Amino acid sequence: MQSSEGPESGIDPARSRDRKFWIALALFGILAVVIWFTFGEGTVFVFGRHVQLRLIPLFVIATFVFRTVMAREADKIRQKSDGEWQGKL
Repeated sequence: MQSSEGPESGIDPARSRDRKFWIALALFGILAVVIWFTFGEGTVFVFGRHVQLRLIPLFVIATFVFRTVMAREADKIRQKSDGEWQGKL
C-alpha cells in the first residue's frame, strides 16, 4: 500500500504530521468532554483518598495526550538531527 505523502505527492510530510497531531488533540479533548458529561458524580477510594469517579478515565486520557506530545517532540528532534547529519556528508 502506497503512502499519499512524500515528495511525489506534493504534500509536505512534516505539515501532514502537524495536522494529524492537532486532530488527535482535538479528538482527545472531545473524548474528555464526553467522559465528563457521561460519568456519574460518584466517588471511589484510591490510595486512601476519595476521588471523583470521572477523574480516573480523564487521567488515562491525559496520559495518552502526554504520550502524543512527547512523540511529536521526539519526531521533531529526530528530523532536526537527521537534517544536520545529512548536511555533514
